[in-house]
Amino acid sequence: MTTNSIKLLKKTGHWAGNIISIFLAMLWSVPVIWALVASFRPANEPISRGDVWFGSTLTLENYQHAWSMAPFGQYYSNTIFVVILILVIQLITIILAGFAFAHYEFKGKRILFFFVLLQMMIPTSALLAPNFSTIRWMGLFDTRLAIAIPYFGSAFGTFLMLQAFRAVPRDLVDAGIIDGCSWWQLIRYVYLPPSIPALIAFGLSSATWHWNEFLWPLIITNSDKSRPLTAGLVRFTQLGEIGAQWSLLSAATLMVIAPLFIVFLIFQKQFIKSFMHSGIK
Repeated sequence: MTTNSIKLLKKTGHWAGNIISIFLAMLWSVPVIWALVASFRPANEPISRGDVWFGSTLTLENYQHAWSMAPFGQYYSNTIFVVILILVIQLITIILAGFAFAHYEFKGKRILFFFVLLQMMIPTSALLAPNFSTIRWMGLFDTRLAIAIPYFGSAFGTFLMLQAFRAVPRDLVDAGIIDGCSWWQLIRYVYLPPSIPALIAFGLSSATWHWNEFLWPLIITNSDKSRPLTAGLVRFTQLGEIGAQWSLLSAATLMVIAPLFIVFLIFQKQFIKSFMHSGIK
């Protein structure tokens, strides 16, 4: 095979990969594009077969109506509080757990780590009933704290930090021990600095997941004082005699996902770099 043939094959493969990627990106974006278009459609024009895109005019009334129908300010406050609370507690617990598993040798270490990883294999829906019973027993039903408590520990985060801490050269750890570092100084000055990309990647995953969490907040909350954005969307699915008003529901949904979408567009390069350096695919 000649050099020109090899170059031609590489170019063909490159263009084929780009075409496939563009097609998949367009396929993924169709629901988002439809929601955006439908949100500008007049609410009094029903969506029917063959007429699911633009209406007779474009209007912002759906956004104004959606904002006035639900206390979105309270929903945003609840969501931000829950996401930040979970993330802060998770960062503390996964760092300490990852450090314990990476730095110390103790009896039953492998068995204990196996039970930590076992959490990743249990479907979330299987824990709804026992978690709900526990929250009711604690007297925390219909509170923002009740949404956050089940997520204070993270098996995935513990595993990620264990792998990141194991990648730290042992010579640096030994040097810190010789210099008289305590355990928290080892974490702060030896283990954490090279593990920052893994922490950022986990933080992004955690924040995104809990911002979009729906089932557990829906079950454990019963009033607007504690409902996050996703649970608050339920009221928009129960409008009208025949079900949801899709134009209004689309506007409300976009108001929920807009903050994450905007943040991603602004910091997408930093996001990708963090995931690449942490090894998350």
